[in-house]
Amino acid sequence: MSASGLAADPTAFYVAALRALQTAGVPFVVGGAYALSRYTGIFRDTKDLDVFVRPRHAKAALDSLAAAGYRTELTFPHWLGKGFAGDHTIDIIFSSGNGFVQVDDGWFDYAVDDSVLGVPARLCPPEEMLWSKAFIMERERYDGADIAHLLQAQAESLDWQRLVQRFDSHWRVLLSHLVLFGFVYPSERGRIPAWTMAYLMGRLTEEWCTAGPADRICCGTLLSRAQYLVDVESLGYRDARLLPGGTMTANDVAEWTAAIEAPTPTIQDPSENGDAAGRRR
Repeated sequence: MSASGLAADPTAFYVAALRALQTAGVPFVVGGAYALSRYTGIFRDTKDLDVFVRPRHAKAALDSLAAAGYRTELTFPHWLGKGFAGDHTIDIIFSSGNGFVQVDDGWFDYAVDDSVLGVPARLCPPEEMLWSKAFIMERERYDGADIAHLLQAQAESLDWQRLVQRFDSHWRVLLSHLVLFGFVYPSERGRIPAWTMAYLMGRLTEEWCTAGPADRICCGTLLSRAQYLVDVESLGYRDARLLPGGTMTANDVAEWTAAIEAPTPTIQDPSENGDAAGRRR
């Protein structure tokens, strides 16, 4: 089937794209809605297929799709490329929008053997899926429900030690989702290993009793590219995404910010609003 014909048949496009990657010898794992449905039984129809590759294989992945006749682009050089067939896309993901959740060997060492649309392939490990989704807290997209459903379906089979290690210094993000899981499913909260909650709560207690860092840093930009711009642009906080502490360059951040569709909040001088600042409705 031609590339134009595949544009009208998304399943055929995804199958052809996966086979093109395999023929080119590009190592990949499949994530996104497809993997989520395999782990939770919850199906969500989308117009894309998420494929995760190591950063060093991103170019080869896009080249293989281009050679198969699809239009491709390196959408964001720090984390994402795409292949297109009509309205349907295959996302070539090698990091995350915040630059923190990078695809490394662990995604492949613990991948799950499966069949994707009839093509033998491997799925993103549930631990890495949870890790990557945990940081998506945009106004227009919040993946907390996906995490709750992953925990509800997979709690006993997760490698909790490895999951905690994945979050590393950002362990508070993991703890926040585990606390919410106990709120969403009160009868299921005991399925989270007691040692995990004790360890994370212990860290929270220890940190709470000590002074915070002198460095005024905003880690909110790791959760939302839009909602914390006011902090780094107007309130004097350092952006946690930026090198050397983060993984992104100023140019990466600028490109990622420029793609925001909705307006971002700004600081307004109350004096400019006349007496409106004093009127609360």
